[in-house]
Amino acid sequence: MSMDYYLNTPLKKNNMNKIWMLLLLVHSIISCSDNKIDKKGFQVSEITENEDGQKIVGLQIDSLKLETQPRNVLLTFNPKHRLTPIYKVNYNKKTKKYFTGSNSYHTNWNDDYGEGNNWNQNFMPGFKAIYGYNFVNVSHYDNQTKTENKLFEKPVLIKTLYYPAFSKDTLNYEPVKRDFYMVSVYDEDSNKDGFINVKDLREFYHFDINGMNKKALIPKEYSVMSSEYDSANDFMYIFARKDTNQNGQMESNEPMDIFWIDLKDPKNVGQQYKTE
Repeated sequence: MSMDYYLNTPLKKNNMNKIWMLLLLVHSIISCSDNKIDKKGFQVSEITENEDGQKIVGLQIDSLKLETQPRNVLLTFNPKHRLTPIYKVNYNKKTKKYFTGSNSYHTNWNDDYGEGNNWNQNFMPGFKAIYGYNFVNVSHYDNQTKTENKLFEKPVLIKTLYYPAFSKDTLNYEPVKRDFYMVSVYDEDSNKDGFINVKDLREFYHFDINGMNKKALIPKEYSVMSSEYDSANDFMYIFARKDTNQNGQMESNEPMDIFWIDLKDPKNVGQQYKTE
């Protein structure tokens, strides 16, 4: 019996197709495993290894110099104030090319509680919320004074930036115009592993409209997890875990508490729930 007959038999052809599909799947898995990119975050301390190959975190790097790149200009409701997100330049080992992250937007479709509410799909009325891969700082520019300042003195790892929306949002028939910024961020190597990354505690800060006067909205011993919006009170609720064992990282068995922020006056904050 010829080889052609063997290969052209329907049952055999079906088996061969399965084999080819399996080979393609294996190739795809191998390709994906090789497609390594920089992990989110960056090194802030010298790291060496002892004779046993264990990592030793040494002195903090004095001059942290990251190659960064601006992404675009964010419009706020006030034409005087413009923001530029700044991203770390990363390297893809597979393609051998450099790349930066890009802006992604948190949206919220639950703005239909009444006819007087229109959030234009923003996360909260009056606030747009952006995030991105290795988002490390925010530049503020004043169009009147022609001056620029950055929200953070050194690179940080920003989880989410909340800034006054350019859209004409309404809440209970009233126009909503915010005059401050909020940032959830990893800004310290809290677990002392030599890196600032998502394994550290996540803080939450308030900045004035000029991108200055940074103030913590959540106690430093907490790590922010998530948030919700209360349209009836114009409150933002922050869910955070307390670092009870003081190891500088969030763990699932640590207590979760809830804080509130009055968005009409962000200096007015409090605790909604405390784990006993």
